[in-house]
Amino acid sequence: MILAATCLFGLEKQLGEEIDALGLKRIETIDGRVLFEGEEKDIPRVNINLRLAERVFIVLGRFHAESFTELFDGTNAIHWEDWIGKLDEFPVTGHSIKSKLTSIPDCQSIVKKAIVDRLSGAYGISWFDETGVKYKVEFFILKDEAMLMIDTSGVALHKRGYRPEAGAAPLRETLAASIALTSRPSDDILFWDPFCGSGTIAIEAAMIARKIAPGLNREFSSMAFPRIDKKLWTLAEEEARGFEIKDSKFEVWASDIDEDILDVTYENALRAGVEDNLNIFCADATKIEKPSDRRGSIVCNPPYGERMGDVFEVEQLYSELGKCFKNFEPWHIYVITSCDYFERLYGRRADKTRKLYNGMLPCVFYQFFKPYDPSIHAIKKQFDKNRGFDDKRNFERNKGFERKHYDKKPFDKKDHQNYKKPKGTK
Repeated sequence: MILAATCLFGLEKQLGEEIDALGLKRIETIDGRVLFEGEEKDIPRVNINLRLAERVFIVLGRFHAESFTELFDGTNAIHWEDWIGKLDEFPVTGHSIKSKLTSIPDCQSIVKKAIVDRLSGAYGISWFDETGVKYKVEFFILKDEAMLMIDTSGVALHKRGYRPEAGAAPLRETLAASIALTSRPSDDILFWDPFCGSGTIAIEAAMIARKIAPGLNREFSSMAFPRIDKKLWTLAEEEARGFEIKDSKFEVWASDIDEDILDVTYENALRAGVEDNLNIFCADATKIEKPSDRRGSIVCNPPYGERMGDVFEVEQLYSELGKCFKNFEPWHIYVITSCDYFERLYGRRADKTRKLYNGMLPCVFYQFFKPYDPSIHAIKKQFDKNRGFDDKRNFERNKGFERKHYDKKPFDKKDHQNYKKPKGTK
């Protein structure tokens, strides 16, 4: 059996490592998904344990499809009756990227007709009430290669169940887990998120340190699949709970300047079962001080232009963070933001950067883990005037931190009352 785990762009490598850790063999990695070999017993295991996956699919067929005829024939050749019963529901959704078949509604219709035709032949009926178990069928066409799958997750896996409420700009749990994993949380290193908001990064870090499986407190659509024995779900849950570290000494400081959001942080931590690991308090991130005699890491998701109306205010915040966090050496600092010129504001070049996505929002993950060296890390704090970042007017014009080039407007005499022609010109 071939399974496919989808993820946010940029998380494929870490997701592959998670799959390896479960003892499963990877087959292929493409943008936003990892394919691997598995058995029916592995469907519960991967849904319960994968921190970075958005969904897990059963891959039932792959074939070349440049026309609707090829799409129909390829879909019709798949043994859908092995999974879908004559009373079951099977809605179709999908995507087509860089392919000749560009109309998603038409592809949905073709795939649906092909499945109905196949099941009609298998069950000897022409009408399907679709009142039974729901099997969500998804097609993915990339460069004219079609992949037909059944979703085993249902609600996206980033919805762990501990966060019914979130702050103004929530960070997806899977992305928060990726960031926390990169910082390598351990019992002897203090983990501090000074922009904790509803606590997503802090909670994911604590769950990682305590080896709490992210899917233990939720349900999955494939729990209703008759072909997957319910005992397999029980065994997978027992296996996951057996790895949990109940007496972990891992410590997380979760602080935020917004005192009201901290109640939400605590409630989320309580639902996740990690409230004992979190020290939650109100603090201004630009004025925090390094604890004496402690090793630690700062991991945070500060506000950016999409979340605050005044971009100039955000840029001032980043500048102040650079001054404050400088006093935390030799701590490691990890910052994710959509600002692609964050280093200029922060006043230091990152030792490593990664392009990530929070949903559809492109972000950059800045990592500072080496001792500061002026010859390497120093960076000018004035903006590149060719990019249009030379005054507050341009800051306002560049809301959203999009790095654009603005062409100069043609000179208009009417706009300049003091204009005088140079001598010798007509």
